[in-house]
Amino acid sequence: MRPKRMAKTFMISPSTLRNYEAKGLIPPAERSANGYRMYTDLHAAYLECIQAMAPSFGMEVTTKVLHGLRHDMSYDALWAVRKKEVALYEEKVKLAQIIEDIRQVMKENNSPGAMERFAIHEVSEMTKISKSTIRYWEQAGYVKADRDPENRYRYYSRAHLLKIRLIHVLQNSVYSEDTVKLKQSIAAAEHTDLQSIMRLAEQIRSYQNKGIESQMCGISSLWKLIQLLKAPI
Repeated sequence: MRPKRMAKTFMISPSTLRNYEAKGLIPPAERSANGYRMYTDLHAAYLECIQAMAPSFGMEVTTKVLHGLRHDMSYDALWAVRKKEVALYEEKVKLAQIIEDIRQVMKENNSPGAMERFAIHEVSEMTKISKSTIRYWEQAGYVKADRDPENRYRYYSRAHLLKIRLIHVLQNSVYSEDTVKLKQSIAAAEHTDLQSIMRLAEQIRSYQNKGIESQMCGISSLWKLIQLLKAPI
């Protein structure tokens, strides 16, 4: 198949196709008698794999996986994929705990303990997130600490911690329009509006559920490619 036709089939530009070849994401094209590039069903399987894996695993992992296949290291490729699957599951577990904690804070919102304040080093210890990261998120507008009226030191409530933990859950996600919108929504939500924070947590859970579906789609295409590579010539 000629480059333009192959590119059109996968709705990419011929230059993107050449770029994939130059970066080793797909095998070198065969050449016709007059020197034109010619792509085969094997190239199509590689391209299908790229398009299926990139949304859920990211181009960095996808590139690592395809380079592994190109160098006859399919098991390394599979383990790289499994690592990302495990990471998504771990984020799911974290989110489930955050949702439970949101419910608890909502229940206790009018109790004296709800007024508890934490310094940034305490927040860092409780969330396992560095102080510099928390400050960066504040500069980026994701979370806005309250200030002590006397000494102007930052302090955070339990509701602040919920927002910080939601942002953290999204940090390892593959960059996409969805993650950008979710982070923007977190930034826009007032930390005192626990109903909005709960809705955001539920939206992130829906995003994670779509993520596992997308991962399964990518794995399916990857397995198809591996089986094609194992087939006798």
